[in-house]
Amino acid sequence: MLAIRMTRHGTKKRPFFHIVVADSRSPRDGRFIEKLGTYNPLLPREHETRITLDKERIAHWLKVGAQPSDRVAKFLANAELMKPRERREQTKKSQPRAKAQERMKAAAAAGEGAEKTEAAAG
Repeated sequence: MLAIRMTRHGTKKRPFFHIVVADSRSPRDGRFIEKLGTYNPLLPREHETRITLDKERIAHWLKVGAQPSDRVAKFLANAELMKPRERREQTKKSQPRAKAQERMKAAAAAGEGAEKTEAAAG
């Protein structure tokens, strides 16, 4: 399977990425088929050379069936070469457990009841 992904270049603490099309089984910085663009995360977002893309070749590889990585798909969606991917729902691990949620609902209901009685008395 073909993948459109980034390969890391640059020195330590100074990342620079090439956007390439490669066989999905090859290593991240290993053999690739064609270089399609660059990404320099150190430049400000509005800088015109932060992301460079060869749109014609990317359209060709997408038509052939290459699958972009998540980050590259975001770049391509911003360049209007493909529709944006839907965002996955966040995991529920960060939410409180069921009993804690019940306690929070009960406390909120009790707080609302107290506010209504204060407003009626005042």
